[in-house]
Amino acid sequence: MKQLGRIAVLGGGTWATALAKIILTQQTHINWYMRRPEQIEEFLKIGHNPFYLSNVPFNIDRISFFSDINDLVSNSDTLILAVPSPFLKLHLDKLKKESGFEDKFIISAIKGIIPPENLLVTDYLMTYYNIPSDRLAIVAGPCHAEEIAMERLTYPTIACSDREKASEVAALFTNRFVKASVSDDVVGMELAAVLKNVYAIASGVCHGLKYGDNFQAVLVSNAIQEMKRFIAAVSPVEREILDSAYVGDLLVTAYSSFSRNRTFGSMVGRGYSVKSAQIEMEMIAEGYYGTKCIKEMNEKYMVHIPIADAVYRILYDNSPAKHEIKRLREDILK
Repeated sequence: MKQLGRIAVLGGGTWATALAKIILTQQTHINWYMRRPEQIEEFLKIGHNPFYLSNVPFNIDRISFFSDINDLVSNSDTLILAVPSPFLKLHLDKLKKESGFEDKFIISAIKGIIPPENLLVTDYLMTYYNIPSDRLAIVAGPCHAEEIAMERLTYPTIACSDREKASEVAALFTNRFVKASVSDDVVGMELAAVLKNVYAIASGVCHGLKYGDNFQAVLVSNAIQEMKRFIAAVSPVEREILDSAYVGDLLVTAYSSFSRNRTFGSMVGRGYSVKSAQIEMEMIAEGYYGTKCIKEMNEKYMVHIPIADAVYRILYDNSPAKHEIKRLREDILK
């Protein structure tokens, strides 16, 4: 663990809180960045995150909080990114060059894509911050924060182009209720993490429209095929799409009551407007942004992804959900 040095978590939400819980089972101390000083002040008073996973207690003596990202980066060696993908740039744009961001080891726990460039998080960091691929890792696989909070068994996958470094990070993420494995398929797993949110919205829409479990199974089976086609077109390397980091993450996001993307889709299926569903949820459904990014990426690759296209039309073209799912039901799904 020495090579990873001082560990920092960036983000104040549910996922960041779950990650902090995991890391503190292996580290005696972490640094933690939250952009709102009032959230930090309340955390220090009550000993837990005041807004997210508030049932998870923390020993605040083992945490140094920062609301200035430059101070955090200057005092950390390994950074775990756990902020919503649409807002990552807002945080990173605050960095000063002298902070030395480019010499850090970065672990992206962001299951999204960076708009409007439509770049995966690791591609964005390599392109705009000149961070080499062997200093970048990702957290993939089925990892609902709420289940981590309850210490239910969780199996993430750590991917890095350098498998030895992936193994070191996996050790950081392994404890009695988390069992991390390793991979070098960074691009494939990042894409799977984006796509599974899109398909979870589709699953939620069908749930909201009162389609049953039989239909959901057909929808998800076809979504797996779409995922396989799209990832292969973007990153044509050998991989087993049925591994938990790909299909496992899709399944849990499509079916779990903890899935915010499924919840968002279900609200749209029940008749909420996209905007009203977003407001009522009070949390980010990454799939909303990911849907547009995938649509725009596919202008280059031209992969047949009818489910993702249907979700796009529902969310961005204001096409009635009932019409789009009927179209899938009659013409696409089999």
